[in-house]
Amino acid sequence: MAEPLIFIVEDEETISRLLENWLTKRWGYTARMFPTGESCLDGLNEDPDLILMDIMMPGIGGVETLKEVKKRDPGLPVIMLSAQADITVAIESLKLGASDYFSKPIDFQKLEVAIRNALQLREMTSQLRDLKERIAHQLHFDNIVSSSGEMQEVFRLLNKVKDSDIPVLVLGESGTGKELISKAIHFNGNRKGGPFVVVNCASIPHDLLESELFGHERGAFTGAHQRRIGKFEQANAGTIFLDEIGELDFSLQAKLLRVIQTKEFERVGGSELIKTDVRLISATNCDLHDEVKAKRFREDLYFRLAAFPILLPPLRQRKSDILSLGEHFLRRYADEQGKPGLRFSRNALKLL
Repeated sequence: MAEPLIFIVEDEETISRLLENWLTKRWGYTARMFPTGESCLDGLNEDPDLILMDIMMPGIGGVETLKEVKKRDPGLPVIMLSAQADITVAIESLKLGASDYFSKPIDFQKLEVAIRNALQLREMTSQLRDLKERIAHQLHFDNIVSSSGEMQEVFRLLNKVKDSDIPVLVLGESGTGKELISKAIHFNGNRKGGPFVVVNCASIPHDLLESELFGHERGAFTGAHQRRIGKFEQANAGTIFLDEIGELDFSLQAKLLRVIQTKEFERVGGSELIKTDVRLISATNCDLHDEVKAKRFREDLYFRLAAFPILLPPLRQRKSDILSLGEHFLRRYADEQGKPGLRFSRNALKLL
């Protein structure tokens, strides 16, 4: 694996050579030196992993060069260097996206840590982006295994709603793939760059679920030693998936309804109104009509959640998918076990 490539953008050759020596001889990186901001920008096609950049340079200054670098590659870490310990310039650089700021003479021990941390963060960000892209590919409607007419109708509905913020209620028995379909809506829609946050309303005790959803302030209750950020805050600009919504405690249903209506809430024990921008998808395997009739589920909340219902048929109602699914899982098993060429026997296919 190639060593990380670091650009040194510095007009003073003595300092530039000193930085190059530390980077290459002591820390094992690859370094390229540029005397001006213009020459650095011209060299960006070499795909550096990090830039060390002086602020005061002839021609385009460091701050202007930083702006242009961030336009071209927002994730590229840039550490700013300055002969003046000017806090105003430091703050401006950090606001523009600089990873760190060092005044000269440089503390090389601290600089080494800053470079290592910035490179690690870039690598983690790249891995996360790749993971999201792989997930999005796997969850593309065309890659979900099904050939039945019933599921093709489901895919038609998914395409219709994926870019909308209208609440979706996914209905179906246990095992029909409600979470898979909810992820597919998110990763194929216009919020795919945001988080997808899952809350199973049945697996969290009722007295803790409010804090899980909306967070709490320090001292809100016994054991609340520090502020907790809830799932609605974590899901901001993305999607929150409330699984087993039919198990939501009646006392919490009113608060959830208010969040849907106003797009704001308060943490438990707090008074600050927090704005939220989330796509809400919920799912249940129970009959919410019956729950409403039994007064266990609010009718007004039900109609809000079910603005766009999607019913997933069980496998027994789409038997044409059985062989497709069987072949899919067999191929996956064969790949995992390193046994290419595995096939079902004729008898096994008949049994399926």
